[in-house]
Amino acid sequence: MSQTDRYDVIIAGAGLAGATFALAAAQGGLRVVLVDPQPFDAQLAPTFDGRSTAIAFSTFRMLDALGMGTALRPHACRMDRILVTDGRRPGAASSSQSSAFLRFDADEIGDRTDGEPLGYLVENRRIRVALSEAVMAAGIEVRAPAAVASIEVGAAASRVFLADGSMIEAPLTVGAEGRASLVRKAAGIETVGWDYEQTGVVATVSLGRDHGNVAHEYFLPSGPFAILPLTQRRASLVWTESTRRGEALQAASDGAFQSHLMRRFGDFLEDVTVVGPRFVYPLSLQLADQLTAPRTALIGDAAHAVHPVAGQGLNMGLKDAAALAEVLVEALRLGEDIGSETVLDRYARWRRFDNAALAAGFDGFVRLFSNDIAPVRLARNLGIAAVNRIAPLRRAFLHEAGGATGDLPRLLTGQTL
Repeated sequence: MSQTDRYDVIIAGAGLAGATFALAAAQGGLRVVLVDPQPFDAQLAPTFDGRSTAIAFSTFRMLDALGMGTALRPHACRMDRILVTDGRRPGAASSSQSSAFLRFDADEIGDRTDGEPLGYLVENRRIRVALSEAVMAAGIEVRAPAAVASIEVGAAASRVFLADGSMIEAPLTVGAEGRASLVRKAAGIETVGWDYEQTGVVATVSLGRDHGNVAHEYFLPSGPFAILPLTQRRASLVWTESTRRGEALQAASDGAFQSHLMRRFGDFLEDVTVVGPRFVYPLSLQLADQLTAPRTALIGDAAHAVHPVAGQGLNMGLKDAAALAEVLVEALRLGEDIGSETVLDRYARWRRFDNAALAAGFDGFVRLFSNDIAPVRLARNLGIAAVNRIAPLRRAFLHEAGGATGDLPRLLTGQTL
């Protein structure tokens, strides 16, 4: 095998988490290779991923530190306020404020965030373009399309065999290929989880009036919907439907889809036009039993796939990427074997509790709000009203949502590796 086939880290999956980790690891001096079964430029097509992501302000610091901030800022819409409402009928987001109404303002924690917003709403396709440009500029090798066929783990290295018959080797292989991670399966890591029997329906719309950089999260018995502000007076709509209704929406004509959308959202969305394709994503929870195995580490959806109710899935994955990169870079500088159990356990201990706690919290949140049982509805309305009136508690929620709590990786504080 030639020297060019040996790397410090093999990364299976060149998506958002995998490519970001590659940038972070390369910044710290690690020689990495990205392997993905899809052509790398296929991710840049508008039809590849219609979702938008609420990038926490701490996560945006990381993107800045990796050199992507300048490319993303023109496409990033500030999220200065979040309004959360509980209700029983579609369209009620246009109703007057009630006791079951929760409001978060960036100004409340402005003294600790230097005036940063609660987060930035960015279309995933824009993030993918910025990532692609940064990966190319960093000279990171990308093997795509190249499917992983099998993995062999030895005492000193992980050998990845590709479908074209070639083989690459490194002290460590990172699984970043999403829910169906082959790296996770090859390592024998089991998962726990369940299907919500729901789909997330996603569409981008142009608005008849300015959204004021306000994100709305509205809860109905059938599930939550969100109206997320985008640049150019647009919004990303994300709403939960049963699997059966989601399939019907996917097959509906443009006119029928628009009609259903207006019934669902009521008068809140005046003079709205759907722009671009619509997308339907199945919703489920999946949590890996372990984050590491011999010569193996998991990040992103390969490690944890959660309900999008709080918009934190990608932020969790990028936090994984930052933590793993920091652990590996420090080990490299100390002359340690970066794929050893001792090194990988530092990453697992750092991220294990946070990931499990957030996954459980999001699941409980969905179950608490996605029902119309009278005693539960009363309890949650009282809870929302209480949080709305206790400023310190509200500020704690804001810091948690912004990803600024706990033991943060250096990149999430804006420092480079």
